[in-house]
Amino acid sequence: MDKYLEMRTFLAVVDAGSFVGAAETLGVSKTAVSRHVGELEARLGARLLHRTTRRLSLTEEGEVFQTRCREVIEAIGEAEAEVTSRTGEAVGQLKVTVPVSFGVLHLAQVWGAFRARHPQVTLDVTVSDRVVDLVDEGIDLAVRIAQLPSSSLVCRKLSSTRVILCASPEYLRRAGTPAHPAELAQHAVLGYSLWSGRDEWTFDGPGGPITVLTHPCIRTNNGDICRAGALQHQGIILQPGFIVGEDIAAGRLVELLPGYRSLELGIYAVYGSRRHVPPKVRRLIDLLAEWFETPRWAEPEPPAVPAHAPAPSPDSAIQNL
Repeated sequence: MDKYLEMRTFLAVVDAGSFVGAAETLGVSKTAVSRHVGELEARLGARLLHRTTRRLSLTEEGEVFQTRCREVIEAIGEAEAEVTSRTGEAVGQLKVTVPVSFGVLHLAQVWGAFRARHPQVTLDVTVSDRVVDLVDEGIDLAVRIAQLPSSSLVCRKLSSTRVILCASPEYLRRAGTPAHPAELAQHAVLGYSLWSGRDEWTFDGPGGPITVLTHPCIRTNNGDICRAGALQHQGIILQPGFIVGEDIAAGRLVELLPGYRSLELGIYAVYGSRRHVPPKVRRLIDLLAEWFETPRWAEPEPPAVPAHAPAPSPDSAIQNL
């Protein structure tokens, strides 16, 4: 007798509360259901169900066995789903959320490339710097930028970016070039309000970590607005290389205090669970990994690592840019 069929039949009886209900669920006769359960009990040498004219109930052995049966059936389902997710066709709606600046600058062309490969997928892409709850909001995948992603989610690292202190040459001619992070307190700065430290900027240099309280003349939750202000010579900004790298390479902005390092952020594809990853999600993750295998933006080489470089802290992570 097929042990898998026996277990499925037994669980169907338990869930339906009757042999008739199980027969309807499975699309077989009541006689077949009774035979399968009887053969299962005979093989185990134990009664699993108390049978009366009015109701069915589990015996003590039945309680133990139904728990184990569910674990086995679930494990088989997960194994099948994993194989299907690797070999199956990508179809259906795919809901994605990405950060505003990064999404516009470096992901806008991904969606057409993905659709060209998988035309049966309908994409729903939300551009937002809000950190959404993937499960509650029905999001299949998020691109997030952080030092350390949430441990409750599954992620694949796509790339990384360095956060760079910079300003325009004209601003520096007018206000002077800071020689130490402490001097930033006397400079005009454009602050990014989603940093966990807000107006406190932390660096690591030859003498170890140093934090300075800045006084922004403009504060915003968008990195592109910080960049635009810096290009208009309004002050100093602290922004990731994927936003300011091209400007630094072209000389429109100048990197400051290269001996003092700020954060290095990872760029991750984040999804809810390793179990039952649909083909559409797996295919998008693979494309993103391929897309960022080569650099997509100019970014200055990082300075040498200071002798007292601190370990990354989740508390100092930025969730989205």
